[in-house]
This record gives sequence, structure tokens and C-alpha cells, in this order.
Amino acid sequence: MLLLMPTFVLRACAVTLCLCVLAACTSQPPAAGDRPSAGVAAQLAPSGKLRAAINFGNPILATREGPNGPPRGVSVDLARELAKRLGVEAELVLYSAAGKVTEGAKAKEWDVAFVAIDPARAADMDYSAPYVIIEGAYLVPRASPITANEQVDRAGNRVVVGRGSAYDLYLSRELKNAKLVHAPTSPAVVDTMVAENAEVAAGVKQQLQADAKRVPNVRLLDGRFMVINQAMAIAKGRPEATRYVAAFVEEMKRTGFVADALKRHGIEGAAVAPPAN
Repeated sequence: MLLLMPTFVLRACAVTLCLCVLAACTSQPPAAGDRPSAGVAAQLAPSGKLRAAINFGNPILATREGPNGPPRGVSVDLARELAKRLGVEAELVLYSAAGKVTEGAKAKEWDVAFVAIDPARAADMDYSAPYVIIEGAYLVPRASPITANEQVDRAGNRVVVGRGSAYDLYLSRELKNAKLVHAPTSPAVVDTMVAENAEVAAGVKQQLQADAKRVPNVRLLDGRFMVINQAMAIAKGRPEATRYVAAFVEEMKRTGFVADALKRHGIEGAAVAPPAN
């Protein structure tokens, strides 16, 4: 049948087919900067507000201006920017530890959160790609015989971690000989190590560096024992919201929003995550 068609018609059909294939290959999902659909807004802010979980257990993500001051940090900035795009108010739901954020997911206390990616949490939440990469480190008493990360996982060593933190989840899987001891929050690990005369404290490198200046007779081990991918999390079962937040995170990295927030809040040692594959 095609053989009976004029040559110029065949050429036109071929050109049209090529253009259609090219368009299909280069088409992109709606960008986060586009006006979100009603479905996205309904899934991200079903109460009419964007309930964002803010974790003070990780000083890279959020801190307070004074003991009872307002929250500040890169996670707070991202939550407010996302709420602005949705045209709703950001309601900050405050937590003292990452483990409590996870408990809040089960209780449906928040719509979006800022946590480290870990498979143990995936039962209750979906993740974007990471927006910030940070390091986990060890701190020991100054007189400790431990001089390298590889010496931590030995019988008789007790490693203090914040309950439910990324370090807790990771070390629960990785440590074979050392024993974990739980502090109520990540910022409390060094004080717990000292109080219980434990051998090691594990946590966010920047937090431990600050503790090493505050607490006498302790020292940080060189290097890191893990890399932590900090991502935005969405309450489970909200697929449109998950896709929108994934695009939002990529835009925030690409446009320099995340880098500017880290600089504005004086955060050192954390890196903006690379673009998602």
C-alpha cells in the first residue's frame, strides 16, 4: 500500500514520525516550578496546610535561634518554599530526634519531612533523591586506645547513638561485635558517652566537632564511617505528591537554593547532593 503512495507523502510521513519519536524522547514531567495540580495540592496539604516535620536532632538541617527561638535551617527554608508554591501556610511540626519523626509518620502527624534515606524507614515514607550529603563520625575519650574507625567494631566497645537516628539504623546492621547504647537524641550522645563511661560516640560529624570543643578530654577520629543522604520524605501512599517533591528537590539543587541556604545558615562540611540519575 505504501508503495502506491506518492514519494512526497512518504517523506512527509517519515518526517512526522521522526518528530513524534523525538518529542517522546525529550518530553519532561511537569517541573516543580509549574503550578501544582489539584491532586498534588490535595496530597501534599490535605489539611489546607503543609505540615513539615523539622528535626532538631541534626544541626545540619535545623536549629533554633536561642533555646526557645524560632526554627531556622535548610529544612525550614525548603518547607516554606514548598508551601509557598502550593499557596498554603507551612505548619512546622517540631521534633527533637529523627526517630520521633519516624514515629510521627506512623501517627500521620506530618505531610513532608527531612530525614536520612534508610531502607528501614521506607515502610512508612517515600523519598526524594538526596538534597544534602553529610558524614557520620566517631568520637572517643582522649585516652582511648582507639585510633581509627576500623577499631570501633570490637568486643567490649560500647557505641552511643541517638535512638532512631540514621546512625542507629546503619550501625544496627553493620556492627557485629561492638554494642550499641542509645541516647534519647543525637545531640545527647557525647554527654551520654561521658556519663556512662562508654568507649565511642557516633553521630553527625559537625555535631561531634562542636561537642569536642564543649566537652573536655575527648577527640574525633579521622575520616567517616558512613555517608548520609538527606532527602525529603513524603507520607506513604501519595504518588502525585512524591513525584512533585522529587522534581522540587532537583530544582532546589539546580538553582542554588540549597547551596545558598547552607551558606546563609553557616553550615560547613555538608555538600549539596548531585543531580538524581
